[in-house]
Amino acid sequence: MIQELSADALPAALPELAEMLQACVDDGASIGFLPPLAARDAAAFWQGLHPSLSDGSRRMLVARREGRVVGTGSLVPAGLPNGRHRAEISKLMVHPAARRLGIGRALMLALEAMAASDGRWLLVLDTLSGDAGEALYRSLGWQEAGQIPDFALVPGGTGATTYMFKRLAA
Repeated sequence: MIQELSADALPAALPELAEMLQACVDDGASIGFLPPLAARDAAAFWQGLHPSLSDGSRRMLVARREGRVVGTGSLVPAGLPNGRHRAEISKLMVHPAARRLGIGRALMLALEAMAASDGRWLLVLDTLSGDAGEALYRSLGWQEAGQIPDFALVPGGTGATTYMFKRLAA
């Protein structure tokens, strides 16, 4: 089940969100952190989103399986007047134990629908080049805008980042 997570519901979801973030980072996900990720740092990341969830500058979806959070992704609308038509997809992740079940695809489709309902028809995201996420995004019609070599630190070195975009149907 996919649902929007409100700022008020964030505290109750913190333990599961933190555990999922830790598991994703430990599994090699390039989502801003390097392993090993301490539980307090994972929880602090999610707690830090409370203001943006409260003021609407971020909307966050969670996917639950058997009542537990197993995936998440955010829609971050551009804040300036000349960007009222666009938003960024941010921090899409699926717990390693719940991968290959269509959760990432379902989250992306729900985020795209959320963007469209908000009048956002141009979406952008970035991903580690060659990562499984890149293949998912391409399968959903996302196009590559370009790559930046050595953009992200990864265990053992650096990795290129691919920037992608998608125009939603009118």
